[in-house]
Amino acid sequence: MPDILSVYAQSQPGKLAVVDDKPDGIVVAWTYAELEAQANRVANLLLSLGAGQGTKVLWCGPNSPEVWAVINAARKIGAIAVPLNYRLTAEEACYVIDNSDAPIAYVDYEHAPMFASLRGKLPKLQHVIAVGGAAPDGMLTDADIAAAPSDPPAESDGTGTGGTMIYTSGTTGKPKGAVRSGGADPEALAALLGLFGYRPDDVYITSGPLYHSGPGAFAGAALLYGQTVVVQRKFDAEDWLRLVDKYKVSSTFSAPALVRMICALPAEVKARYDRSSMHVMIANAAPWSFALKQQYLADFPPESLFEVYGSTELGVDTVLLPKDQLRKPGSCGQPAPGIEILLLDDDGAEVTGTGPDHPGEVFIRSKGVFDTYYKNDASYEANSRGDYHTVGDVAYWDDEGYLYICDRKTDMIIPGGMNVYPAEIEAVLEQHPEIFDVAVFGIPSEEWGEAVHATIVRAPGSSLTGEQVTAFAREHLASYKVPRSVAFTDELPRTGSGKLLKRQLRAPYWAAKQGS
Repeated sequence: MPDILSVYAQSQPGKLAVVDDKPDGIVVAWTYAELEAQANRVANLLLSLGAGQGTKVLWCGPNSPEVWAVINAARKIGAIAVPLNYRLTAEEACYVIDNSDAPIAYVDYEHAPMFASLRGKLPKLQHVIAVGGAAPDGMLTDADIAAAPSDPPAESDGTGTGGTMIYTSGTTGKPKGAVRSGGADPEALAALLGLFGYRPDDVYITSGPLYHSGPGAFAGAALLYGQTVVVQRKFDAEDWLRLVDKYKVSSTFSAPALVRMICALPAEVKARYDRSSMHVMIANAAPWSFALKQQYLADFPPESLFEVYGSTELGVDTVLLPKDQLRKPGSCGQPAPGIEILLLDDDGAEVTGTGPDHPGEVFIRSKGVFDTYYKNDASYEANSRGDYHTVGDVAYWDDEGYLYICDRKTDMIIPGGMNVYPAEIEAVLEQHPEIFDVAVFGIPSEEWGEAVHATIVRAPGSSLTGEQVTAFAREHLASYKVPRSVAFTDELPRTGSGKLLKRQLRAPYWAAKQGS
């Protein structure tokens, strides 16, 4: 099987493949022939550095043509692409890089200094390729890529599929690499994309970073159809509308926070840009509220709004079609093609009833689930029941076979579509000498859907302030993980066995929202 990019580079060499049209007027645009040549150069450079079938190739950087090139290059040689969240602190990034065992990193020039600072702590990382700008000493550069052959790599896995290892934080506080080798099940993927009505002439825009599984996967679907991909390096609501208008964008995947910013723009601003080209808006990353859906439908074609439920580990599991968006408020849809969903109660028995009084943990069986957690098979097995797997979500069915998620992964917070696990933040805050006990959980946020909140028990004699807590957190955590609010209490509620009762802590905040 020839590589899919190579196929399109031959059949439509002059078609625009990827474009980075910045607000300052600088435009980088590659045709399919140019993207193929650049991806081949990167692939051949990777091969010369010892990469190949199954090698971990870590990449880090904002959305850009260069990132799109390495994603394709890794696939071409059968490597395992390991995207690194560029918003992580050096301390957080160091753990992921080292844990991944990647010998090669491909890094945007803006983040190359962080890799240079970590050089002595990463003995397994042998080569760093810095792209898009000036690079620290000792790193390979764009010049090394340009010197590599532009012919298709001689060594590949023969299928052009490769694999991915995307890190998702775990309840223990340490990120876990979700390994997925090879491509998706072709039959199920074709049926899923058929539901969305994708077309070869669609134009996809990256509404979210490509290191996330959702934006990256749906950009990959655009490639399967030979579409044009518009990359936005840094999200800006009005500039997003400019790009939609200029390139007649017809497809994207977005978390609610970004769309909320777009819909909240003044009417006169939105009126400057034509939005009628939008054909497929995939709502995901966090639940879209009914109010947000109504706002979106007032600004964009009603038939364009789809919603999916899924995860990095288990892929897309349900789809809510446009015709059901207002008819089924709160639902994430019906099982996607090739997906079997089982709800199990606390005793492991199948839940057969319907309605919110019959919830169960969601278990998924399909050919598209991930392979395992890297170097953490125990966690993988703990979340499996035979061929069925779970990420800990709790849901119920209605009498028409529509699924409703009523509780997400245990205690997980999703501010603006970013998965945040309280255990990771608690582990950092507990290092502060004036913090005796801490509970981190999500509270309502008008802007982000949820915000990170910390309730703290001070150490005896301490006069610790909320500002000091957030300053400490900012030193060790990515900005989106830093608590946006801090409260203090004399004691945290716990069960007789010592388990923290976060539900009691969360309840007043969410009750106040519901009553407002």
